[in-house]
Amino acid sequence: MFAFISQGVGLAFAAGIMPGPFQSYIISTTLLRGWRQTLIVILSPLIIDIPVILLVVFILGSLPPDFIRLIQLVGGLFLLWIARENWLAYRAGAAIGQSSDVPVTPQGSVLKRGLLMNVLSPGPYLFWSTVNGPLLLQALDQSLLHGAAFLAAFYGTFLALLAATILVFDRLRRIDPRITRGLLLVIIVILILFSVSLILDATQ
Repeated sequence: MFAFISQGVGLAFAAGIMPGPFQSYIISTTLLRGWRQTLIVILSPLIIDIPVILLVVFILGSLPPDFIRLIQLVGGLFLLWIARENWLAYRAGAAIGQSSDVPVTPQGSVLKRGLLMNVLSPGPYLFWSTVNGPLLLQALDQSLLHGAAFLAAFYGTFLALLAATILVFDRLRRIDPRITRGLLLVIIVILILFSVSLILDATQ
């Protein structure tokens, strides 16, 4: 069982520190709105991965290329929309910090965007069909407890890393506003690059 736990922790750590569209969304939301409005977003991978696990691991087994391309195209367009919203807030001169004048967004809306970000990202589908899925099936071959230990190790580590990212960037938003606004601009550029990359991959 320890082998599956260590694999779950290792894979979660790799996924948590790897730059990606979801991490960029978390960082930009934290810079604009703070940790209280952003923390709920870390639940979105857990919610979305449940049907993904059932679909990819236990039903499909492998994903048709056209399905991945469609997800990439729609996901790229959604990322462009998120980048546009962040750019409009940046251009409007939104203050970043404890006195931020960014309107409070209902946490349900923030969570919905996080859910859409995960649904429209090819990452979870590819990850569970090629890496995590086979390991989960190996663990379940041992026992249900082995499978549960693998999932608990993976999600416990992954969600903890996402929460740590939110808290770190919430601290950063309290320093010189010029620095944090510059950081937000960098994140907007990263979101655009991710979106263009997904769209190009989908249309090739």
